[in-house]
Amino acid sequence: MRASGDMSSSRVRREREFHEAQSARRAGEISGEALRFEDRTWLDHEDWVRDTFDVLGDVRDKWVLDYGAGEGWSSVILARRGAKVAAFDIAHGNALMASRRAAANGVGDRVALQEMAGERLGYRSGVFQAVYGNAVLHHVDLEAAGRELLRVLRPGGVAVFSEPWGGNPVLEFVRRHVPYRGKDRTPDERPLRVEDVEKLRALFPTLEIRPYQLLSMIRRQFPWRPLIRALEAADGRLLKLFPSLWRYCRYVVLVLRTERT
Repeated sequence: MRASGDMSSSRVRREREFHEAQSARRAGEISGEALRFEDRTWLDHEDWVRDTFDVLGDVRDKWVLDYGAGEGWSSVILARRGAKVAAFDIAHGNALMASRRAAANGVGDRVALQEMAGERLGYRSGVFQAVYGNAVLHHVDLEAAGRELLRVLRPGGVAVFSEPWGGNPVLEFVRRHVPYRGKDRTPDERPLRVEDVEKLRALFPTLEIRPYQLLSMIRRQFPWRPLIRALEAADGRLLKLFPSLWRYCRYVVLVLRTERT
């Protein structure tokens, strides 16, 4: 594991300092057996996660980039599915945790961890057939990060990102003013909006948006499964009847594809 890329901008420094502090707090809580997990633990912790891996398709023997790997959950799943995984995180502590998690789950030889920022990736151009990211694009400078994504993806490659969405004014009020578990935020991050997506669409013209959690977003406060299942079903019907309601969802999945040559 090594550091790479430009870590010098003030935004990148603030993001790195925040996530280093977060990872330092978590490091003492997770070790040994706690690093091991079954795929469903990660795939089913939110309703969009399993779908994002399905979009990637068959990754066996493909080079896949885990973009902002965090504690390494997705890196392990990608490696278990046969991918050759390159993974990075802005925080050294996260990259170290992800490396330990990969080793604990028997896939350490298939995951290469580095410390870097998404705005300047230390990889060769056109090396990756797929990119996976979870809740990371809203932390970066999208224009710089988008250019780097386009550079490292092969022609015909796909990148899939799940991101918090900022189009619901009620939800934004709650995010800003109502205390809830896991609310810690960096000074620069904010949920994505239409203007942010358009920056990526300028580079990836076929960009696709898949919305998640309209009514069922209350699962964060009321995680009663029968209620959540009913609300998820209602979400499906409402979004089919009134597609414009997607702007009020809690999360979106962005699917970015490069043109084939």
